[in-house]
Amino acid sequence: MIAFAALLERLAFTPGRSAKITLLARYFATSPDPDRGFGLAAIAGALSFSVARPALIRALVATRVDAELFAWSYDYVGDLAETAALIWPAMPAPQAAPPSLAEVVARLGTTPKAELGDLLAGWLDASDASVRLALLKLITGGLRVGASARLARIALAQLGGVAPDELEEIWHALEPPYLQLFAWLEGRGPKPDAADAPVFRPPMLAHAPEPAELAALDPAAFRAEWKWDGIRVQMVATAGGRRLYSRGAEDISAAFPEIIAAMEFQGVLDGELLVVRDGVVAPFADLQQRLNRKAPAAKLLRDHPAAVRLYDILFEGTEDLRALGFDARRARLEAWHASAAPAHMELSELIGFTSLDELAALRAGARAAAIEGLMLKRADSPYLPGRPRGMWWKWKRDPLTIDAVLMYAQRGHGKRSGLYSDYTFGLWRQDGELVPVGKAYSGFTDAELAFLDRWIRSHTTNRFGPVREVARGLVLEVAFDAAQLSLRHKSGVALRFPRIARLRTDKPVAEADRLDRLLGLVQVGGEGEDLPPAGEV
Repeated sequence: MIAFAALLERLAFTPGRSAKITLLARYFATSPDPDRGFGLAAIAGALSFSVARPALIRALVATRVDAELFAWSYDYVGDLAETAALIWPAMPAPQAAPPSLAEVVARLGTTPKAELGDLLAGWLDASDASVRLALLKLITGGLRVGASARLARIALAQLGGVAPDELEEIWHALEPPYLQLFAWLEGRGPKPDAADAPVFRPPMLAHAPEPAELAALDPAAFRAEWKWDGIRVQMVATAGGRRLYSRGAEDISAAFPEIIAAMEFQGVLDGELLVVRDGVVAPFADLQQRLNRKAPAAKLLRDHPAAVRLYDILFEGTEDLRALGFDARRARLEAWHASAAPAHMELSELIGFTSLDELAALRAGARAAAIEGLMLKRADSPYLPGRPRGMWWKWKRDPLTIDAVLMYAQRGHGKRSGLYSDYTFGLWRQDGELVPVGKAYSGFTDAELAFLDRWIRSHTTNRFGPVREVARGLVLEVAFDAAQLSLRHKSGVALRFPRIARLRTDKPVAEADRLDRLLGLVQVGGEGEDLPPAGEV
């Protein structure tokens, strides 16, 4: 556990991607089995513990620390695991060594609930603050160190001298603590065989084009299709099972049982997951209600029917088609779709064009049609993992913007743990009340972040746990992709992908936008039954 704690601490304070990969590779190379395998699983999000809840941690701390002191400390730190790790009294002479990572995994899976408190208290007594933090972060499921499963797999590929994509294609056939994987990477055993397992393949991604790149584009060499406002998915059906994966390789099969049931084929398809009613694509907010549901209710399935707009075919049966050009794969996809006639799946439309001006006119009308923009794909492009430049272009519609007032702020995580980097902003109602309309934690520069942190600390008017309320004195220009009506928000509206475009220190808060203006930008369709009654927004 000591080595894993040191890894997490270094990852949290190491900003560079390459440096993080180096840290991960060193940990995998120097840590023993099975600890390194469980460390890999933790970073990749493949470990979860349902027994150790935050309430248990609070109760344990209450047995060792004054309640008022803990409350003030939690308010200052803003993170439960970090507060508990720092405030837990150190033992002058620990009676035992900290547990190994493998021991933590084994004991949490077998210890009766009534004995968990004593078990965890013993571990905390045996550990220093760094190990306590790693332990608490691990069991509560929130590492937040800026390292993803993809980054960990790149580090593993470096360790074994293999291509990251080669490792990606067997990843979902493996289970913690990955003993066979490490044996292969270190030359002690054969490559794990995915056989007929429904494994994820690295997707091909697009770049946003620069103006010069658009101007140089040869219309005859490219194909265009709509960029739908859903989530990119990969549908994998093999003799070993069926899976629906997100672009980030997350298995979302349980949330969309109707899609899984319709996958009566063998192959791998690439497409966009949407909610579609009577052939009309619903706003993204409708799809959000289906995401992260392990067992969606019958009413949700009926009222928010899912479908996939098919973009590409990677495998037909066991035949790998990725080396073919886009036109050839599209012909195979169209022939397969006509033959299989799968439920809940339809082909994404190809758009004919002869000039960039034609495409620009289509893109200009994308927002009114609830479409994110256009995809431009070279006719001869093979399906390559990653983001090869010049093959696929993602030409999204321009974002919308509002001038909003900063209302609340909260500390970030990882390298931002000491800075107020998460912001809640609001707009004025006609009656003069300022109501929150969204949160943002990206889009600003390091210099702007430093300015915002100083401003928030010197203009705090109230505190609610880790959240600070601030004086109404700073306007933020907020960019976002779309807005939908929502009863879950006091303002009656929800924003899609809000981010800070710039700080409007030049603008008085009284001149910030009114809620009516944002409501005028709401995407047609809204959230169905969530539409508020007239006059209540």
